[in-house]
Amino acid sequence: MRNNKCVRLLAYITGLVNQRLLLQCEYLIAENRVLRSHVTGRLPLSDAERSTLAEIAKRLGRRHLAEVACVAKPDTILAWYRRLIARKFDGSKHRAYPGRPRVDAAIEALVVRMARENSSWGYDRIAGALANLGHQVSDQTIGNILQRHGIAPAPKRSPNTTWKDFISAHMAVLSGTDFFTVEVLTWRGLVTYYVLFFLHLESRRVTLGGITRHPTEAWITQMARNAVDETSGGLRGFRYLLHDRDTKFCAGFDEVLAGGGIPCLRLPPRSPNLKAYASYCTSSRLCDGENRLLGPSASVALENRVSFHGFV
Repeated sequence: MRNNKCVRLLAYITGLVNQRLLLQCEYLIAENRVLRSHVTGRLPLSDAERSTLAEIAKRLGRRHLAEVACVAKPDTILAWYRRLIARKFDGSKHRAYPGRPRVDAAIEALVVRMARENSSWGYDRIAGALANLGHQVSDQTIGNILQRHGIAPAPKRSPNTTWKDFISAHMAVLSGTDFFTVEVLTWRGLVTYYVLFFLHLESRRVTLGGITRHPTEAWITQMARNAVDETSGGLRGFRYLLHDRDTKFCAGFDEVLAGGGIPCLRLPPRSPNLKAYASYCTSSRLCDGENRLLGPSASVALENRVSFHGFV
């Protein structure tokens, strides 16, 4: 009987407290709405104020929050809470290292140069060449570098190499060769001399290979041996030799040069533009006497004359 009285008294007191809290909440909601109606625009809230509202809003829930929230929409307030949690677990400011260092600009330029000058080189081949130079770069890093510069992998890069790209990439080691004729006025009449010359594509430096009236197969083969001589050859340091399909460039000429480490690139027929530097030097010239052509200073004069035309 006594327990029942205590329960009733406790329920009465609890009801009074609940009723008072409900009235207080109702008054605060009404006051908040009245005050909000007198404010124009958005309320400038600090980060601390947003954090306080977000923590309470999360416990209240979306449905009940929609009944009382006036400073912002429920979705906005709950978004503040999600950013608060994300900031709590963000450890980027406490990292002891900034991440993987970027590849040096000089090495990146070297990778791009290797890929453009050697269209058949893949990522592993470029990485091996860099290792020989003392630079340790992974194949994945090389792939990322080439992708940033818009360079395709080796299988796709090789078929797209044009003749212009090939010439540009190998100008320093390319040489062109051809004949030009000199008409010599003798007591027997006009005699035609054939002059073999080599033209360095990058520097336009001209080297005379030989002069003859009869460019036979034996003579042109001997000129090839002289050109690849280790001490005085005019083609030392070159990797390729360009020449047209003139029959004077016989098979023995190509074989001797290939044996000396200089393979010949025979141009397609009727394609003078593919060796335009050397083709301009092949016009005929007139000389008054064999001594003027075959004398001690003749080679220097001819080289100067051909060099002038080579630079045009």
